[in-house]
Amino acid sequence: MRIIRRIALGILIGVFLVSLVAGLVAPGLYAVQLRDAPNAPRSREHLLGTDELGRDMLARLLTGTQVSLLLAPAAAFLATLIAALVGGFAGYLGGWWERLCLGAVDLFLSLPWLFLLLTARAMLPLDVSPWPSVLITFVLLGCLGWAASARVVCAGARALRYSDYIVLARANGCSETGIALRHVLPNLKPVLLAQFLISIPVFILAEANLGALGLGVSEPFPSWGGMLRGLENYSATLANPWKLAPLALLLVVTSCFQMIFPREGLT
Repeated sequence: MRIIRRIALGILIGVFLVSLVAGLVAPGLYAVQLRDAPNAPRSREHLLGTDELGRDMLARLLTGTQVSLLLAPAAAFLATLIAALVGGFAGYLGGWWERLCLGAVDLFLSLPWLFLLLTARAMLPLDVSPWPSVLITFVLLGCLGWAASARVVCAGARALRYSDYIVLARANGCSETGIALRHVLPNLKPVLLAQFLISIPVFILAEANLGALGLGVSEPFPSWGGMLRGLENYSATLANPWKLAPLALLLVVTSCFQMIFPREGLT
């Protein structure tokens, strides 16, 4: 199992490093349209061919990989931070505060998460510029994807509520808020790290779903989800199977995350 995890980690590191040199491999080509070469097959100039607008697929794939592998962890960090604050204080303080927070968590979990995300994104302007659309997409992911983690964090904080060092700190006159911030949350680091790692592939797939529906990152900035929309053209995909590269890379990356950080091994 360790060998499989090392191989998966090596693949992730390799994909990340290659995406970082996108500017050297294909500088600025992800938005350049070659009107005389739409849906071009593989060639020496275009190793993965071009899309329907004549844009270099390799350049767009590498830039889209940067978006997913840099901003999905940022969204996971935001979601984990919200889960730490809500779940940590709920589990530690207990009483009506815990019931109130868990009620909000249950409400979030009872709603179809993806449809809630689609609704929130659809209510925002669709004609925003590329970089704001990137930030909006992943901020939404972080703000709407914290509920499941909050319940796990709440259970961990509840188990620490009557620990010896917590009782001693309370006996020494420490405030409840101070105890929660200085003693409870730091001891929840393993739980928070686990939830953070689990959330990354979830947010990668969520962005891909949004992009495939046209509600993700705005053009001309590429993302894996936006590139998956190109697969709607069945004849072009059949003529140029290299258009499946974004789908293949998405499956490889998410599978590697699951191999390195299996859910049952972290929760």
